Amino acid sequence: MPARTEHYPGALDRRRFLSSVGKGLGLAALSSSAVASLLKDVRAAAKRVAHLAAEEAARDEDFWFDIQQAFSVTRGVVNLNNGGVSPSPRVVTEALVRYIWQQEDATAYTMWEILEPQSETIRTGLAELFGCDREEVAITRNTSDSLEAVLFGLDLKRGDEVLTTTQDYPRMLTTLRQRERRDGIVLKTVKIPVPPKDPSEITAAYEAGFTPRTRVVLVSHMINITGQITPVREVCEMARRRGVEAVVDGAHSFAQFQFKRDDLGCDYFGTSLHKWLHAPKGTGMLYVRRDKIKNIWPLFAAERSQDADIRKFEETGTRSAAQRLAIGEALLFHQGVGAARKEARLRYLARYWMNRLKNEPNVRFNTSFDDRQSCALANVHVEGTDPYATCAHLMGRHKIFATPIVHEEFKGVRITPSVYTTLKELDRFCEAMATVARKGLPKA
Repeated sequence: MPARTEHYPGALDRRRFLSSVGKGLGLAALSSSAVASLLKDVRAAAKRVAHLAAEEAARDEDFWFDIQQAFSVTRGVVNLNNGGVSPSPRVVTEALVRYIWQQEDATAYTMWEILEPQSETIRTGLAELFGCDREEVAITRNTSDSLEAVLFGLDLKRGDEVLTTTQDYPRMLTTLRQRERRDGIVLKTVKIPVPPKDPSEITAAYEAGFTPRTRVVLVSHMINITGQITPVREVCEMARRRGVEAVVDGAHSFAQFQFKRDDLGCDYFGTSLHKWLHAPKGTGMLYVRRDKIKNIWPLFAAERSQDADIRKFEETGTRSAAQRLAIGEALLFHQGVGAARKEARLRYLARYWMNRLKNEPNVRFNTSFDDRQSCALANVHVEGTDPYATCAHLMGRHKIFATPIVHEEFKGVRITPSVYTTLKELDRFCEAMATVARKGLPKA
């Protein structure tokens, strides 16, 4: 896929961003020889595969060996739960530690007067990656922090309906149920197929759920328990035609596969940066369409003068500047690897293990093999087994860490490899799961 050049207010091209990170994100963000060396290794590796199409580069194990070495993860455990939270590459951890020490110099001065103002460069970098104006981006703590600001901050009246699916993230469903109890709104959920044969089945389910009382639609860009990529743009267009606010949960989509704000057409978008961007834990992003900012009450009180200022969503009391600034190195790493190469590799890893298991007896996939509908995250089930028992077996016998999923509509094991995952690690997982499929779980 060719690189896309975006033109919009506040855009920051890649070269300028790389330059600004080196000069503006801390007193000596990239002066550390360790950090500079790590970035140099990634850039050198990327240069070697620059002539390859993303799908070809996805299979270049020499390139991905260099990327794997950028992480300090243990190989004593095969971690296949990178969807919950991801390890950061060493360049991010090194930067985080440097910023922590820096803000400890004379904390009230160095943190608030020197470091904190530099987070504006991070805001610009995130806006560039998402394809929006920097004045529409708030730096938050995670997806829940981002989306609760919107779902609690919207003015909704008794009887107003919020539409979503039965598979949306539990925290968001809990948020809306609390508003049901407190404010008398109505949470309306629809079921979607697992997996659908075509994305249009999801669109149809949402369309059937709209009523004259619908005021908000919440749609997960990628459903966290199955990896299903949803037709967000189509749902947002349906919402816009009806005058309905469109809120997108992008916890798993942002930095996993390529898209821009204009590909979605949403009013609000929330994500976690410590998942697929590999940023420090406890970092997130909230996008609010500029003309909507004034309509949302922040979770933490803000002055009237901030009504139309995106920064009102960042008013959470004292916070560390180090976490926010180290997002800059995560952006550098993401851009160094290359968004197209990263997406292709993640999809390659998922298809690698899925294709190995698809012909095993009793194996059922809760995730589509269609590239339009899934990327790195997938859910597999061995008929007749309990996902919790399967995951306990994988960890206890094979030191493979996976995620059990038990939903009222399906069950299975969620598998999320990452760019540091090796093919040999996936081979170990496939061998273990194939044995379970053929022989069942061992007796206790």
